[in-house]
Amino acid sequence: MAIRPKELTQLGLRSDIARSLAVNSLKPYRYRSKDELLSLLRAVVDDPDAYKSDPIWGKLAEHLSPSPEEALAFRTYALREEAVSFKTYGNPFIESLAKQQMQMAMRLPVAVSGALMADAHPGYGLPVGGVLATENQVIPYAVGVDIGCRMSLSVLDSGAQFARRYTHQIKAALRACTHFGMDGGLPFRQEHEILDCPEFFATDLLKRLHGKAVRQLGSSGGGNHFVEFGELTLFEDNVLGLSPGTYAALVSHSGSRGMGATIATAYSEIARDQCRLPRGATNFAWLDLDSEAGAEYWLSMNLAGDFAKACHEQIHKNLTRELGVSVLATLSNHHNFAWKEDIGGRPLIVHRKGATPAGKGVAGFIPGSMASPGYLVVGCGEDASLSSASHGAGRTMSRQKAKESFTRSAMRKALSEKGVTLMGGSLEETPSAYKDIDQIMACQTGLVTVHGKFMPRIVRMNKE
Repeated sequence: MAIRPKELTQLGLRSDIARSLAVNSLKPYRYRSKDELLSLLRAVVDDPDAYKSDPIWGKLAEHLSPSPEEALAFRTYALREEAVSFKTYGNPFIESLAKQQMQMAMRLPVAVSGALMADAHPGYGLPVGGVLATENQVIPYAVGVDIGCRMSLSVLDSGAQFARRYTHQIKAALRACTHFGMDGGLPFRQEHEILDCPEFFATDLLKRLHGKAVRQLGSSGGGNHFVEFGELTLFEDNVLGLSPGTYAALVSHSGSRGMGATIATAYSEIARDQCRLPRGATNFAWLDLDSEAGAEYWLSMNLAGDFAKACHEQIHKNLTRELGVSVLATLSNHHNFAWKEDIGGRPLIVHRKGATPAGKGVAGFIPGSMASPGYLVVGCGEDASLSSASHGAGRTMSRQKAKESFTRSAMRKALSEKGVTLMGGSLEETPSAYKDIDQIMACQTGLVTVHGKFMPRIVRMNKE
């Protein structure tokens, strides 16, 4: 349309939002002359109230002259000049963009405290590995899209060499009892009490998501989600209460599937509509927990977390039943979530996007890559980290860069050298795209104590 931003400003459209609405409103008239377009805009700017019911110009008119109820529908906030101080773990292993994103988070007017874990890397809004505490506000994008993503561990009674001796049977069970990817689910019916949860009928959105939950229960997502068998070596006086030694174990990593993504997208949009922040900080828009939308999101987030837990329970139940093995002990911990916690005697909302809860005595599992060990840990309750630890090794490069930098044959060779069999998988998840998990663990000796070490042997992931 060849109308310059300067010309829009001269008409009285001085904000980015006003100019954006104007450009979108002009699209149906794009074949008219520039003078005609400017004339149309001038008419709306001069008398916006006359155009509020117009299907094309209504949004721009309402923005220029908000109705009383619309004027109260959102608030505009500025960022702090100085960021609230926060502790960074593993500083040498964190790229500058992730640190910049954390700095931005700590300039939010609602930010109370925060921390950056050693596995941190850039994300959308809050970096992956970021921990952020607020007073009574929840930030959907600081929770993340895959709400309640978690790790689950089952220690099996089948002997340490189970994965090596029964490779064929395990691979067959993984093909039959797991499903990966954005769509679809398992070919056989899943039953779990989560599907009868009354919260599914609390909002229109959750009602619509119930059918998807039924279809996807017991399945896993794409990306870095996996199900794997391997060997777990437990140390003396471990948190699982088992005798020290090496056991067969099953480990899974996935989240709330399409349900969590839909909830995150819907309430992030509502938050951005109600909470207007400067450019570059819009993904940090928050919902007050005392508001209707905030209460709905909190309920939906918790339901999505429970659904993610149910998916893991079904994965482990289906596989152990298929293989005819019993479970000696289990453990589960999640990230991409927000918790109500007491921090320094103050009730706060703690967001952990890609960070593991590590309160004093709280058990968890921190994985490496598919060719490196994972660790059974117990939290120390460190105040500076907001009782948090890393949720994995963390990426050294983006998924796209990994695909461009490695070949599948090189990845297979690296896995073979480690004695790991991969089913499916993508170059995005090649072990070389991840940080050294042992370096990351060394950065958080004050955050967790190690009670066991797991080595993957047979891994299933989504196909490329």
